[in-house]
Amino acid sequence: MDIFEKCEKFTRADDIKAAGIYPYFHELRTRQDVVVNMEGRDVIMLGSNNYLGLTSDQEVINAALDSLKTFGTGCSGSRFLNGTLSLHTAFEKDLAKFLGKAECMTFGTGFQANLGIIAGITGRHDIIFSDRENHASIYDGCKLSYGETQRFRHNDMKHLEELLKAAPKEKGKLIVTDGVFSMSGVICNLPEIVRLAEKYNARVMVDDAHGFGVLGKNGRGTVDHFGLTDKVDIIMGTFSKSLASMGGFCAASERVINYLRHNSRPYMFCASLAPPNIAAAHKSLEIMQRDEKRQKKLLEISKYVREGIEKRGLDYKKGGITPIIPIYTYTLENTFKACITLFEKGVYVNPVVPPAAEDGKCLIRVSLMSTHTKEILDKAMDTIAGVLKSIK
Repeated sequence: MDIFEKCEKFTRADDIKAAGIYPYFHELRTRQDVVVNMEGRDVIMLGSNNYLGLTSDQEVINAALDSLKTFGTGCSGSRFLNGTLSLHTAFEKDLAKFLGKAECMTFGTGFQANLGIIAGITGRHDIIFSDRENHASIYDGCKLSYGETQRFRHNDMKHLEELLKAAPKEKGKLIVTDGVFSMSGVICNLPEIVRLAEKYNARVMVDDAHGFGVLGKNGRGTVDHFGLTDKVDIIMGTFSKSLASMGGFCAASERVINYLRHNSRPYMFCASLAPPNIAAAHKSLEIMQRDEKRQKKLLEISKYVREGIEKRGLDYKKGGITPIIPIYTYTLENTFKACITLFEKGVYVNPVVPPAAEDGKCLIRVSLMSTHTKEILDKAMDTIAGVLKSIK
């Protein structure tokens, strides 16, 4: 059998393109903002994770430009060898302090961070307990690990306790959960996870990619939101969302970070983050700490859009407070049709289809930025309501 046979037989994307409803890889021609230009068309951006709107902030842009003049375009080596800059160490120190942890380390991407943390910290005699709706990077980190993985039903604390109770006492145990689940905007039940971890001698890791900058004091995230900084062992996050850059981080105790720095392969064998990435993220962190208005406005408009969607009679996933708002489209065909039609009418949203959603429960995912205005959001919601009602 030719190893490329699977490639020749893969026609699903071609079929969707032929039907004229392929919603992916639109070419962006401007910076991330509330309105962007895609393929020559101006559209309202409701699909970006740029929660605090900092990718277009001039202070952030200037910080990145200044770093290029001093440090050049790249590091040409890993952090383990020649790739550690004063930029890295200063940022890690400030980020650790902000999060209330002893130490912090950075990775090339958030995806790499989860690979590096989970595979680095768990071994043959350990068990990972992972929420079934965790991000794909957590799944892959579990696959790379030599430890056993057990998945508990989404936010189902009874099921998690059953698994923990059945686990051998001599095994090391790590509970891993998203802080804010990326497809639904739902917040994890962290207080109960911490309680169970203490009861069954497990450690807790929170992937706070979508909670950082959104929840907690000055955007410290899900862990701070619940007042559990001292109870959560590892906080992971990314720079590609609220921090308007690229990269990922791990914040934990000094001993855990020291171990990972010498055992995490994605950290040891990947080139370190380029100067403008670190400088932009550091400046964004500084702005987060001094300007609470962005976070406050983000949560306010998240509430405004949920109320607006309700008034317009759309079926959406209720109960959230975050800027991720999923609207049900149910079938794959309706989801793709909705995304393409909305794009043509000037609104960009993301499709959420299996495996990211259950069969028959497909979604369009609205993501908000603190820089969105109510006028823009009203226009977008009217357009979404009109399109979804037309394709039922």
